[in-house]
Amino acid sequence: MARFLTEEHVRQLLPMDEALAQVEACFHALGTGQARNQPRRRIRLPGGMLHVMSAGDAGLGVFGHKVYTTTRQGAKFLVTLYSAEDGRPLAVLEAGLLGAIRTGAASGIAAKYLANPDSAVLGVLGAGRQAPTQIQAVCAVRPIQQVLVYSRNPERREAFAREMTGSLGIPVSAAESAQEAVEAADVVAAITNSKHPVLAGAWLKPGAHVNAAGNNMLVEREVDTEVLRRAWLIATDSLEGAKIECGDLLAAVEPGIVQWEDVVEIGQIAAGRHPVADRPADAITVFESQGIAAEDLFTAVHVLRKAEAQGIGMELPF
Repeated sequence: MARFLTEEHVRQLLPMDEALAQVEACFHALGTGQARNQPRRRIRLPGGMLHVMSAGDAGLGVFGHKVYTTTRQGAKFLVTLYSAEDGRPLAVLEAGLLGAIRTGAASGIAAKYLANPDSAVLGVLGAGRQAPTQIQAVCAVRPIQQVLVYSRNPERREAFAREMTGSLGIPVSAAESAQEAVEAADVVAAITNSKHPVLAGAWLKPGAHVNAAGNNMLVEREVDTEVLRRAWLIATDSLEGAKIECGDLLAAVEPGIVQWEDVVEIGQIAAGRHPVADRPADAITVFESQGIAAEDLFTAVHVLRKAEAQGIGMELPF
């Protein structure tokens, strides 16, 4: 029998510290070839889009895919898991929150490997539903003492700053501009739905690390080409996926500012196959996160195993 788990189940069973561990394990498995990931594919109709992405891992013994729709009414997400041994459906999970948590965790693991160890200031561009997990994850891996957040809506950024100060227990302040949020930051999180760059490379201080995590469409960009021109290292979650949906990188590759061969998969770093210990303290690093199915797979399997152990969820008659 397969198990159905709701968003509330995910909220109960996937705290950020556990999500970070699962996403790091995911990146390591990708780096060693144990896990396989299939980039997102889309079908567009007049009313919206269907998005499908899949992955499998030999160690977990599980295949899985995430399917979601985006329409004017919003987005709906589901992850389905199958046994890699006999093909049995194992679980169906509502996955809106799961996606937000694993996206934040991916940025956290990137900051763990690429940001300076003493990073104390986090600058955040965007105050939507994905922003809290970006902050939680980076604060879990680096000694962040201050967060500066900017979004275009003054009331929203002020309210967001108050909410996050209360939940994190460290000062979160609303910045008056994107530049103000970025120029003092040791780590920068861009988590917007902008189609045009919101982060200028000229604003970055030496040694900054950037997590660009908001966009996964070739026609959309969050960072300008100067960010990538200044980067000592550019990492991504999937090079194959980045080539078909990372507008930031495409805009830098086309004029020759960046070569695809110079972009490193974060899995290679996590698996120790691309050492970064020689990172100069003043080097700028960038993580271009499109969000991949393997991250959903590892976190969803973790949620499922905890749910089974605790007897949580609804059995489906498959």
